[in-house]
Amino acid sequence: MPQAKFSFPKNFLWGTATAGHQVEGSNTNNNWYVWENTPGKIVNGDKSGLACDWWGGRWKEDLTNATDDGQNAHRFGIEWSRIQPSPDKWDENALAYYREMLLGMKKLGLSTMLTLHHYTDPIWVVEQGGWQSEKTPELFAALVRKVVSALKDQVDFWITINEPFGYMAHAYILNTFPPGKGNFNMVFTGLTNLIQAHANAYHIIHELQPEAKVGFAQYYRSVVPARPWFPPDVWETNLMDHSINRSFPDAVVDGNVKILFWKKFIPTAIKTMDFFGLNYYSRDIVSFDITKPQELFRKVTTPKDAILSENKFIAHIPEAILDAIKWARRYNLPIYITENGMEDSKDTLKPRFLVENIHQVWRAVNFNWNVKGYFYWTQVDNFEWERGWTQHFGLWGLDIATQKRIRRKSVDVYASICKENGISSEMVEKYVPEILPSLFPG
Repeated sequence: MPQAKFSFPKNFLWGTATAGHQVEGSNTNNNWYVWENTPGKIVNGDKSGLACDWWGGRWKEDLTNATDDGQNAHRFGIEWSRIQPSPDKWDENALAYYREMLLGMKKLGLSTMLTLHHYTDPIWVVEQGGWQSEKTPELFAALVRKVVSALKDQVDFWITINEPFGYMAHAYILNTFPPGKGNFNMVFTGLTNLIQAHANAYHIIHELQPEAKVGFAQYYRSVVPARPWFPPDVWETNLMDHSINRSFPDAVVDGNVKILFWKKFIPTAIKTMDFFGLNYYSRDIVSFDITKPQELFRKVTTPKDAILSENKFIAHIPEAILDAIKWARRYNLPIYITENGMEDSKDTLKPRFLVENIHQVWRAVNFNWNVKGYFYWTQVDNFEWERGWTQHFGLWGLDIATQKRIRRKSVDVYASICKENGISSEMVEKYVPEILPSLFPG
């Protein structure tokens, strides 16, 4: 067959994404440490423990592997409780270590994207009310000022908050994240405080680093009505889309926070995005169900005949990531796909997932949509929150007993894409020949 290639722009960013608590290990001063040590909260009673031992120095191995495999960027997060272990104490050694990590990334030739908040809060912040307290955005502002002052010269992109609505929904509705109790009113209160925290952070970062590029990571859930002709299904879908997908990004455009019947205006949040961070994983089919009042009469299922991940957590529908990018274009900003991944311990679906999803990203770029980078979740298997060690998103596997990294076929697939800055017919034929006819017909 003729050789062909889907090429990306010259300066496109290729990377992986990680989060502090999930890879660092030995975090014992935050709400997730308490949660992990509360019986019944984590699948199989798993604990993060050493995680991927990044605090012990294994970040060097993982990021060297990443650059050897053609990546040119990395998204990672700091841990608030390390930097500020108590209200009146800053740990300069922790800040110095994060600086060492950033310098290491720069030496390896990686552009750096730093996440300031990724699901974890210091125990002392929780004791003062956590995100239900109006004081917390100011506490977070102090952290941001400290971190940016120390690290600004080594950071290319700032992510203020990771998946804010998801964090609040898991904490106060689904009860799978700490504190694991609440209601919709608490979700709204928490979200408004997170929006204020983001706004504070945005202005502080630009004060200290005027040329900074600041955004947040939005979890986008593709939602489709089960019966497009049935108004209750459409209404439920629109409600889910507005709350999960639009409540936070809309608020940082015009300052108006709206969820169901709750509203609030935060003027300092207006136009506080320089780029759009898009986290995309899966699609839901939404229908009205009168038997589910606790779920707002909503039933959510996976698309019929979709290829599902091993724990049925993700439905692999390649065209849905293109729909996600199309949706994000409404904000008229550069788009970075800050997370996209597949749980797959046997590494049988992940190679196909990578190629087919990235092909859809290429389509977006080919339409001249403003997509600037792709960060796969994640470099090496890590601690996946309430699901513990049961999900294997990593390009590399991890033996948690020995900390040995296990090279998978997915490493070679993603490396080929990164090094070629595109998807070639030869690479597809070599690694995922079953999809060659669909990507390169004829």
